[in-house]
Amino acid sequence: MRDLESLDTAFVIDTFLLLLIGIGPKIALVPFLDMTTDMSQATRRRVLRKMLATAATVAVLLLILGGLLTRLLHFSPGALGVASGILLLIIAVTMVLGGDGGNGGGHPVRGRDPMQVAVFPLAVPYLLNPAGIVVLVTLSAEASSVAVLAVAVGVLAVVLVFDVVVFRWAVQVASKLDPSRMLVTEKVFGFLLAALAVQLALNGLSDVGAIHLAGH
Repeated sequence: MRDLESLDTAFVIDTFLLLLIGIGPKIALVPFLDMTTDMSQATRRRVLRKMLATAATVAVLLLILGGLLTRLLHFSPGALGVASGILLLIIAVTMVLGGDGGNGGGHPVRGRDPMQVAVFPLAVPYLLNPAGIVVLVTLSAEASSVAVLAVAVGVLAVVLVFDVVVFRWAVQVASKLDPSRMLVTEKVFGFLLAALAVQLALNGLSDVGAIHLAGH
């Protein structure tokens, strides 16, 4: 995360890219299609609306209250980075090594209420994943002005609109998507997420003073 004391183009771009990873469609897309494959079109749309609304609500709350939570619960952004890195690594390993069973990457969904599935695991931790939680809480805790938070809210809104477009498109063309190609992209992206998870943990350890990273 860049210095939060100044607003510039680089800050906006960095925030957008981080939120695109943290609350963008890529991690959640394949699980969403897998978990809703046997649902009717109407139910699938309801699940989509619930998933997006839940992730958006939690994201806004974290952005507004994240700084307060770090003070009340007495944890630092560095500690959050380590914890989130570990959790994101678990998700990434599941994506890379898990089978194509449509079981939600270790979260059983068969026989559950579709609206519950929309909340967990689809909204959290797939759509709003640990990387997104770190970004939102860090923005909330370290932003130096209302203007920085306002820009963050605007960037978050753009990412959420992008989510709506992508998932609505996916619902429309789900029957035409090649499952094998989707699975391959999930494996590749899972590997990249594993690298991001390690970096999150390393950054967190550096922030709390446990290690020293070159360039920090």
